[in-house]
Amino acid sequence: MGELIKFDNAAASLEPRQYLTFTLGGEMYGVETLSVKEIIEYGQVTTVPMMPASIRGVINLRGAVVPVIDLKARFGAQATEATRRTCIVIIELREGDEHQVLGIVVDTVSEVLEIPATEIEPPPAFGARIRADFIRGMGKVKGGFVILLDVGAVLSTDELSQLSEAAHKAGSQAMLMMAD
Repeated sequence: MGELIKFDNAAASLEPRQYLTFTLGGEMYGVETLSVKEIIEYGQVTTVPMMPASIRGVINLRGAVVPVIDLKARFGAQATEATRRTCIVIIELREGDEHQVLGIVVDTVSEVLEIPATEIEPPPAFGARIRADFIRGMGKVKGGFVILLDVGAVLSTDELSQLSEAAHKAGSQAMLMMAD
């Protein structure tokens, strides 16, 4: 009794993690489920003027204004064409005491996978269609790969500031438009 219990960080990092997987342009991607708040069907997105092409606009999520990012456009491809299977994944990013809730547009949501750390390879130095710093790793699943995204890197600090500013400016206007 009274023994000091040490937590082994190395062992904790080997624990399997869960990832929400989704498709974008035929490629399979994943984000850690810890950052995912919910998944909603693609609906009314209010466009915010003078935003980069990757920022679709804002939505009203239970009274809160949430910016929506088009990941395909963020990765330099053409904007996502909304279909019946298009979804918005609501993500919560935390950095220190601050947190940001935003939506990312995906073609389809696939499943939640548990991927052991031993089955995750480092990001490739070349060959991926997106910047290497956006990739946390490559998960080996069923003979193929799932590109595991580093959502914090994909949505840079500058872009988050721009999103937050745009959401606050558009908030009251968007809420009025959605109420009609």
